Amino acid sequence: MGLGRARGSEAWRGDTRARPLVTRARCRGRLEGPGAMTQAEIKLCSLLLHEHFGEIVEKIGTQLVRTGGQALRGIAGDTGLLLDQVKKALCVLIQHNLVTFRLPRRGGVEYEAQCGRILRILRYPRYIYTAKTLYGDTGELIVEELLLNGQLTMSAVVRKVADRLTETMEDGKTMDYADVSSTFVRLVDTHFVQRCPLVPEGPQSPEAPPPPAPTLVSSDKDMYTVPRLSLVGKGKRRRSCEEEDGEPRAKKQKQEGESSEAPPDDGIYWQVNIDRFHQHFRDQAIVSAVANRMDQLEFVGKSGDSGGGMYTVNLHKALASLATATLESIVEERFGSRCARIFRLLLRKKHLEQKQVEDFAMIPAKEAKEMLYKMLSESFVSLQEIPKTPDHAPSRTFYLYTVNVPAAARMLLHRCYKSVANLMERRQFETKENKRLLEKSQRVEAILASMQATGAEPAQLQEIEEMITAPERQQLETLKRNVNKIDASENQVDETIFVLESFIESTVKRP
Repeated sequence: MGLGRARGSEAWRGDTRARPLVTRARCRGRLEGPGAMTQAEIKLCSLLLHEHFGEIVEKIGTQLVRTGGQALRGIAGDTGLLLDQVKKALCVLIQHNLVTFRLPRRGGVEYEAQCGRILRILRYPRYIYTAKTLYGDTGELIVEELLLNGQLTMSAVVRKVADRLTETMEDGKTMDYADVSSTFVRLVDTHFVQRCPLVPEGPQSPEAPPPPAPTLVSSDKDMYTVPRLSLVGKGKRRRSCEEEDGEPRAKKQKQEGESSEAPPDDGIYWQVNIDRFHQHFRDQAIVSAVANRMDQLEFVGKSGDSGGGMYTVNLHKALASLATATLESIVEERFGSRCARIFRLLLRKKHLEQKQVEDFAMIPAKEAKEMLYKMLSESFVSLQEIPKTPDHAPSRTFYLYTVNVPAAARMLLHRCYKSVANLMERRQFETKENKRLLEKSQRVEAILASMQATGAEPAQLQEIEEMITAPERQQLETLKRNVNKIDASENQVDETIFVLESFIESTVKRP
């Protein structure tokens, strides 16, 4: 998909180590404090930041995830990093919309991590693939460049994408800026790309001191308004030599005016609208569910009778059905078909005593009891006590089994976060174990590319290729296969995460 595992500057890869995680709270690993994030979510945020931006940015980001918000010097004091390192790391995080800043009443500037946005890094390949499906290679690269850089001007995106597409074309062919620009406009028109908030323009009193931090505002009217630009030009190919056509590159750029003046859209930055991508994912999941399960047309409801009535899609019911189907599938995979039968029975009947479960499911008492307790211990089902008397005596109390779908969804979501973190750690372990071989393979590939560019003989190229032995090639193939499986597993788990998150969000917003 092109994005790969994007990483920050090598300057951020120091030998610093993150502090121990804060203590676990009593209930299901949740943390005391802002955001009430679980240990699994914090660990996953830390792994994502480290993989994409390096150790120092990861250390700053994880510190903000734990504390909720801190001032600059507080961050430096708690992490033990230099003030300049903290400033640069915060710039990276703000550029990628992973940290925001605000002005508290007590003064100064406070920085706050956007935990949900950090977790969305896991979904970047899916955003890029969706853009490719809807808008082709050009749309794919536009979204990829915006995700890689956080925020960019339209002119910068068009130039970068045109250059990358030209690199893949046959010699003599180039990508026109106008073609890339038209795809960019289509992405904005469909709200997959939107403007970033700006500093409002206005007169400033020369006597009043400037605020410690600007207040960014966004206008709904201009959010999806593309400025009128006359982007004329074509993509360019990279050249390995310092001189082109006998002239130094710096001199040629100066002659062409590439750096002599500001771009026409200077100051207007764009970002990926991940909420719009999530809306697309949700709609596609609902359509797929209706297509595959005709007994779910209950998704559509009718309101009013005037003019034949108005038909609407009940999004909450649709998302609840998707989440329930996910839970059923996992119960069947984990505990077997007989447990799944009991689980579906409880979903349909809402509340049942153990004897009723045995009778309705037609399962022997001993087996039904074991299955219920197994699912109860894993929090897939819950037990509700209804006492007949105030003393809660067991002999005078009804014990009803039920499925609390929102609670089960939250439990499963927590496990999904843990699963993704484990997969990422496994991929890092596989890569670390084969680090020497990977470095050797990269050196050989670089030598081959250089020799091919200079027109080397086939015999010479074969001699270079033989620097990697047959066992080493087999080891590389095994590593590649394992890493691909891990990446595919991450994407599959993220699909489950999306369904569960969407359902939980709809439950919270529902009046």
